[in-house]
Amino acid sequence: MGFVGERKALAAAILAFYMLLYLIAALLGPPGDGFRPFLSAMGLLYGTAFFALVAGYFWARWFAIGLGIYGLILGVMAVWQVGPVPEILFLGGTHGLISLALWGDKVATHYDGRTEWRSRFHMDENATRRLGKAVIRVGISLPILIAYGLAPRDSMVDTLVCAAAVGLVGVGVWGFLRLRTWGLVVMICGAAAVLGTIGITEQLVALGRNTALDLSLNGTLGAVVLLLAALPFAGPIARYVRS
Repeated sequence: MGFVGERKALAAAILAFYMLLYLIAALLGPPGDGFRPFLSAMGLLYGTAFFALVAGYFWARWFAIGLGIYGLILGVMAVWQVGPVPEILFLGGTHGLISLALWGDKVATHYDGRTEWRSRFHMDENATRRLGKAVIRVGISLPILIAYGLAPRDSMVDTLVCAAAVGLVGVGVWGFLRLRTWGLVVMICGAAAVLGTIGITEQLVALGRNTALDLSLNGTLGAVVLLLAALPFAGPIARYVRS
């Protein structure tokens, strides 16, 4: 599939749209709105994906594909629950377009297909594929964990504990994307911390009429997907530590 520049521009435009949508919603929300931290964090997440894609970071394509898959899954689940509402179809369709536009070897040559970063980090083809799958899973899991960690709760202590666990995940992901071993370790610890907070939080947070966010399910699902992203690297790390 050709039109590489156009596909990159389309994906970047969609990411920028959602960045602005979340940030404007956070800024214009009523004072004391408990969802403002969540909306701000989601805006920053999409902004990071947009900036990385435009800047040409080697992991940007994988990360954006993960965000696209997350939105597509969210749209499919929402259609199953409430029906084919136009807003939901737009959400799922535009996120699916992100992943579709960035898929393929021709686009990869501008990101993970470049040879200079592979030479710098001594990455062969198998290692690159393993890393790509992991970064895609990170892109899928982060929005889910943000929804879990920054959703409003009745207890301020619970809110701070859950937000801190997700913050630890964020630090780990930052290190992981820089291909640092400590980042992977911190990311795993953050996922474990999220699982450890599942029992102390309320099960549901109301989002509107007949709609609610299942916090326990979000936290568990996000942490499990993140652990699956780290799993392929557990063996090499263990062998390195033993040696």
